[in-house]
Amino acid sequence: MGSMENLAAAFAGESQANRKYLAFAAKADKDGFPQVAKLFRAAAEAETIHAHAHLKAMGGINSTIENLEAAISGEAHEFKSMYPDFIAEAEKEGDKKALKSFQFAMPVEETHHGLYSKALEAVKGGSDLPEGQIHICPVCGHTVDAGVPDKCPVCNVPGSKFVEVS
Repeated sequence: MGSMENLAAAFAGESQANRKYLAFAAKADKDGFPQVAKLFRAAAEAETIHAHAHLKAMGGINSTIENLEAAISGEAHEFKSMYPDFIAEAEKEGDKKALKSFQFAMPVEETHHGLYSKALEAVKGGSDLPEGQIHICPVCGHTVDAGVPDKCPVCNVPGSKFVEVS
């Protein structure tokens, strides 16, 4: 493998470690181990620093327009082919946990595609998105930029549980 393949593999590994360690931190907090949770969060942040350095070295961070175009392409792949394939396989295997996880993620990726498309239009027009709040569902990740619904349209969690993103 060459340097670019190694950077891509390192980026993927560091990115996964970040998310895993944040999940481990939440569990440690829940289990009453706040210092262990803090250690997991610190390591997660360090992994983010590594992942960002690898992505930058790969030339993977570009103009906001190019970054939005890349995000739109990635989201389209996820909801048009990746998750439908994963859902079919989980159904075939009878894996209900995987199926539910994939079924929650797929429509959210389509929503992200739409939100990124709106952002791309704004940036290409020379402006930012209008100032406002963005909220996410804490169960499925459904993302809204205009008011919180009474209940999540993806997983039915009450809107009162949605979390504002800063």
